[in-house]
Amino acid sequence: MEDKHILLEQDDLENMKITRLKRTEIAKGTIITYCHDTVKVPNGHICDYDFVKHQGAAAVLPVLDDGRILLVRQYRNALDRFTLEIPAGGLDGPDEPTINAAARELTEETGYVAKELSFLISVYPAVAYCNEKIDIYLARGLKKAERALDPDEFINVEAWDIKEIAKLIFEGRLQDAKTSAAVMSYYYMISKQS
Repeated sequence: MEDKHILLEQDDLENMKITRLKRTEIAKGTIITYCHDTVKVPNGHICDYDFVKHQGAAAVLPVLDDGRILLVRQYRNALDRFTLEIPAGGLDGPDEPTINAAARELTEETGYVAKELSFLISVYPAVAYCNEKIDIYLARGLKKAERALDPDEFINVEAWDIKEIAKLIFEGRLQDAKTSAAVMSYYYMISKQS
């Protein structure tokens, strides 16, 4: 299929020089480092940016043999509510292969192991202020194992039909970015196979 987009306005982005003049670490947390950046843009204007440094994460879209997708419902402190999402978690270190983290999170949160893990997509959920990259894998050939939840995790594991999940996304009832991206990418992928 050929791209059919049209460029309506154009700046000379390829020849623009944007220079970070300074990065100041403000605070370091368990999984993020908060920084203040000073940047010079092509017209000479000096800009201040907040920057959140993250070592990365992995997620997994687990598909049962009958086609249903496993989602987890868990409490998210940032939103102060429970969310429905795909299993995910931060890397144990910046050099951990994301496929290993995805396999770990699948078993920890759902109690399943996958016979096959294949790369689906990568997403940057907050490009305006954070460099967090989440590599998302497709898990198939699921076999029941034992969950190994972290001490602060309390999770329901739910099996959903992909059309039901898509409806939740379009109705605004499932708002997790990584889950929306993974489900819609997989939905597109399987629609091309039909």
